[in-house]
Amino acid sequence: YGDDDGVPGYQRLLADGSVDVVYVATPHAQHHEIVLAALNAGKHVLCEKAFTINAREASELVAVARERKLFLMEAVWSRFLPGMQRAFEIAASGELGDVHWVTADLGFPAPYSPTSRLWARQDGGGALLDISVYPLLWAVGTLGFPQTVSATGFINDDGVDAQNALTLGYNHGAQAQLTSSLLAYGPRTATVAGSLGYLQSVGSINSPRELVIGVGREELRKEAFDVVGRGYTYELREVTRCIQQGLTESPVMPLEDSIKTMRLFDGVRGQLGVSYPNDAH
Repeated sequence: YGDDDGVPGYQRLLADGSVDVVYVATPHAQHHEIVLAALNAGKHVLCEKAFTINAREASELVAVARERKLFLMEAVWSRFLPGMQRAFEIAASGELGDVHWVTADLGFPAPYSPTSRLWARQDGGGALLDISVYPLLWAVGTLGFPQTVSATGFINDDGVDAQNALTLGYNHGAQAQLTSSLLAYGPRTATVAGSLGYLQSVGSINSPRELVIGVGREELRKEAFDVVGRGYTYELREVTRCIQQGLTESPVMPLEDSIKTMRLFDGVRGQLGVSYPNDAH
């Protein structure tokens, strides 16, 4: 867009009256500043995950969007995929019985560079803000947000979490075990276990292409899902649908969920000893 239309920076873009919606996909630490500028310019906004650096920034953006009656959504693209939505539907249907535990992992060895957005502390680098949203999505989508969170992890010399393990606890006794790593490959699988059966994802947990559903110990069936392109089409369709219907937030990806996620991550960072420059603002 910038090359084709001669737009040198986002301020010029925000001043363009022909622009209705802005997609913010900069490093995490820049989200608050750019989203706030876009909202103040009267633009609807789709903002990449992690929504912000912390819950304070998230709450401020949500308040501004609501005050100005503009659409705002965190771009958790996986939440809109057919396989993901079907998994949550099965869990909610009662077919698995009472869901008692969920496991999900996502990991890959990311080449280290102090200037990479994945590793740079000033950009909000680390496994937590970049990829932990995907394992968390499986827990939240099937059990909701937890009442307790226990976190362990490895913090590198730059003060960035290279990997983490989260245990979520629920008042009714359910648990979720979630792991994220920028150091090692993992199976990238998710399991939802209930009193009557289980569900497992096939393919990476952020884009499941197949679900295996079992009753007791026996596999009952498999359900396969096609994904259009790289999978981003579905969240863009939701943005379009919501704006056309005059909605200022998505019922599938509510703003309150984004605030709760950042609040949960704030708590995890407190346990791990991870802080970012934005926290001091």
